[in-house]
Amino acid sequence: MLGLDVCEFGGQVLELLWLTMCYRGLMSDKDLSIAEEDDDRNLNYNPPAQKSLQEIQDLDKDDESLVKYKQTLLGNEPMAVSSGPNVEVTRLTLLCDEAPGTIAIDLTGDLDTLKKKSFTLKEGVNYRLKIHFKVNREIVAGLRYHHVATRKGLTLDKVSYMVGSYGPRAEEHEFVSPADEAPKGVISRGQYQVKSRFTDDDKNIYLDWMWCFEIKKDWDE
Repeated sequence: MLGLDVCEFGGQVLELLWLTMCYRGLMSDKDLSIAEEDDDRNLNYNPPAQKSLQEIQDLDKDDESLVKYKQTLLGNEPMAVSSGPNVEVTRLTLLCDEAPGTIAIDLTGDLDTLKKKSFTLKEGVNYRLKIHFKVNREIVAGLRYHHVATRKGLTLDKVSYMVGSYGPRAEEHEFVSPADEAPKGVISRGQYQVKSRFTDDDKNIYLDWMWCFEIKKDWDE
C-alpha cells in the first residue's frame, strides 16, 4: 500500500489511533483564540505594581551597589523617547541546526500576508523559537509568548513561555524558547496554522499574528 511495508503501515495505524484518542471531542476553534493561562490563576500570581523608568532610577540613590546594578540593566545614557508602542515585536526565527537556510518571519510589515505564506519544516527535527523585540520607553514586566497551533480544524498544541522583564534600550532584545520536536509520521505531514500573541503581566497585547508552516518528509521535498 503506497509502497509501505507491513511494519510501517502498522505503525501509522497506531499513530492514527493515538491522535484520535488525544483529540476526540475537540471542536474547531474558529477564531483560534488564546485563552488566559491557568498557571497564573492557580498560583494566585499577582503582578508587581507598575513603576515608571524614572521612578525606578530614583529609588535608593544612596545604595551604590543597587545604582550600579540598575546601570548595568538600564545603561547610563538616557533613552530617546519613541512615539510608537513601548514594546515592538520585530521578528520570529526558527532555530534548527538541520535547516538548509534561515527560517525567519518579519513582523514589522503587513501581518495579513503571513497567512498566505508557508515555510517547510522537516518532520521530527528539533527546533527552538527565537523572538526579537524592542522595549522603547518603560520597563515592562512579565512578557509572555503564547501560541495555538491547529490543523484541519483541530487544536493540536498550545504553548506559553515566560519571556521575562526588560528595560528600554536602543538594541533589540532576544528570547529563545526551550527545544521542541516537529511532528513526524505520514499522517502528521501537511500544513499547520499558528496564532501567536505577545503579552505582559498587565494583559497588554503587544502583537497578535498568524503564520503557517508545512511538515514534510524532507526539506527539499
